[in-house]
Amino acid sequence: MHGQQINRNYAATMRPSDIAAEQGRFLVKVYNWMAFGLAVTGFIAWYVSQTPAMVYAIVGNPIIFFGLIIAELGAVFYLASRVMQMSAQRAKAIFIGYAVLNGLTLSVIFLAYTSASVTSAFLVTAGTFGAMSFYGATTKKDLTSWGSFLFMGLIGIIIASVVNIFMQSDMMHWVISCAGVLIFTGLTAYDTQQILRMNILGNEGTEEDTKEAISGALKLYLDFINLFIMILRLMGDRR
Repeated sequence: MHGQQINRNYAATMRPSDIAAEQGRFLVKVYNWMAFGLAVTGFIAWYVSQTPAMVYAIVGNPIIFFGLIIAELGAVFYLASRVMQMSAQRAKAIFIGYAVLNGLTLSVIFLAYTSASVTSAFLVTAGTFGAMSFYGATTKKDLTSWGSFLFMGLIGIIIASVVNIFMQSDMMHWVISCAGVLIFTGLTAYDTQQILRMNILGNEGTEEDTKEAISGALKLYLDFINLFIMILRLMGDRR
């Protein structure tokens, strides 16, 4: 807390243009880490889909597949909750490791959908994500009130998805996907604004700054991946 107070005092001496410039540089770091994580995930997913032995090992063995899912969940929750207590190097390693694990499990996308569908969904996702993140970073409107609504929507999607595993309803599948697009589109703007607000001015270039960037990148990475999956489910052509 003491360090944060010092930085707040430092920020009080900065001109608005300097604050905007430092926040802009911080957001670039966040985007760079997010893009790197997405590139790692995409490459691993594509590579695994082109390697029959690896595909069989993951898809054909439920123990391995669900073990990867559990490892993913453990990594993301650990990083999200403990990132500021660990070293920057450890945070980087866990973030990259999570991106690799996600790539392994998402390799099934290249098997289930045509390459053209995956490409189209990615481009639509990138455009939507970019527009909403830009809005979140530049709007003067306080998006804090969106948080509780979006969180409740996210919980609703999770519960409905679990229920639909047993119901196998095409209509519910469509509704969940549409709701998911809306929820993760909103979360992109909300999270971008919250990431800028959590950045402590005056610690640029420090380990704390790097860990803040990793934390922000993880949030936006998750928003992008989930938005992509929802859009792919809506517009993708299955093989």
